[in-house]
Amino acid sequence: MLAFGEGKMDKDFDSKLRLNNTNNPSVPKSKSFAFKAPQENFTINDFQLGKIYGVGSYSKVVRAKKKNTGKVYAMKIMDKQFITKENKTSYVKLERVVLDQLDHPGIVKLFFTFQDNYSLCSLFVWVQKGRLSEDEARFYAAEVVDALEYIHGVGLIHRDIKPENLLLTTEGHIKIADFGSVKPVKDSRITVLPSLSSEDKACTFVGTAAYVPPEVLNSSPATRGNDLWALGCTLYQMLSGTSPFKDASEWLIFQRIIARDLRFPDHFSKASRDLIDKLLDTDPCKRPGAGPDGYVALKMHPFFKGIDWKNLRALSPPKLILDPNASEPDDAHDSGWNLSHIGDGSVRYNDGNGAAPSSSEAFGHVTRLASIDSFDSRWQQFLDPGESIVMISNLKKIQKLTNKKVQLILTDKPKLICIDPSKLMLKGNIILSDNPNEISIQVSSTSHFKITTPKKVMSLEDSKQRALQWKRAIENLQNR
Repeated sequence: MLAFGEGKMDKDFDSKLRLNNTNNPSVPKSKSFAFKAPQENFTINDFQLGKIYGVGSYSKVVRAKKKNTGKVYAMKIMDKQFITKENKTSYVKLERVVLDQLDHPGIVKLFFTFQDNYSLCSLFVWVQKGRLSEDEARFYAAEVVDALEYIHGVGLIHRDIKPENLLLTTEGHIKIADFGSVKPVKDSRITVLPSLSSEDKACTFVGTAAYVPPEVLNSSPATRGNDLWALGCTLYQMLSGTSPFKDASEWLIFQRIIARDLRFPDHFSKASRDLIDKLLDTDPCKRPGAGPDGYVALKMHPFFKGIDWKNLRALSPPKLILDPNASEPDDAHDSGWNLSHIGDGSVRYNDGNGAAPSSSEAFGHVTRLASIDSFDSRWQQFLDPGESIVMISNLKKIQKLTNKKVQLILTDKPKLICIDPSKLMLKGNIILSDNPNEISIQVSSTSHFKITTPKKVMSLEDSKQRALQWKRAIENLQNR
């Protein structure tokens, strides 16, 4: 993974590293830490940027070819402005330190500062094209289990396992990526850690909506069982082509997760149903891999019958990989990238008529979980009987002199509700109409959008960069 223009951040990063050995007295104290993956003096102009592999709340991963060597990398580009503003620096530091110390064939390798393994393609691409056969799913799930056993064994919780973060090498093997949400546990063998604020140490709510376990929605502390639930959701998606709790909105997804509204397609085998059913147990301690028998119980499940765990990485993988010699059209002319946006997160969209197709695709298929406000009973008093929440966020209302936080709720009435979250006071309602002259949404960046009515214009900022999602959700309700 690689971040450009990060000189000041890296110096600050290195100066604030410290040993977290309060729970491991045997670890010798040290005032310095030498990274295995060096920081190189490359610039964005040294690379030819290609297609986007995935987009997160403050980063994107793109295909990047080193111009002087021809090597292709998966480049992670982070929005420093967003990271600083949202106090996410500790997560960036932690990801760099963790990846530098991990050593497993099923985990992306850090080659140099913020750069990971080359020639990678997300398994998400294949799952989106259609479901995998059971033999294919079994192989990939086994490689994920193998890597997760290592991750949990060194005392880490990944907290964002999903198909988008399972990368395929050119040889066709799985590597787990994106350690931006990783959390060390008390017995972690990762000895060198950056300072974490008290907020970071709390029951931080992270992950992706369709894969988040019910205990996280209830603000329980993170456990290894969180990753095993996500493994169950991922295996379900491999076999079916869709996530088990998929629905029209995050709110409805959360409701299905809490209710454990789980339905199996007819083509699922008895063994696959049983394993997924056990991994999606509402008690995280009962999930295979989390109990007293550890990963032995998971590996011995009938679904994995025939898997040679000792020689797993030496086996021939399913033939799903792309031709490594095939040229990609987006390499030829840098894929139309506007390099000025690197580092400031200001990817622009067209106003009025929505985003360009490539941008909308890039930001539409990955939904980062912003909060559990949807389940907060405080907001129910502002809803009519039978009214449901479609989308909800704590936003910043941009004004000339001061900025104010507002809780914006989109309901299925359809209606927009604006609330002062500190005073729990209703600030106003907007009943949606299909008349564009009565209400319109303009998106100026991934985090900024305007709601225009005949009486007022509200300029809003969504720190989770879901401006385009707000526009789509509102317009979908307008046009239904």
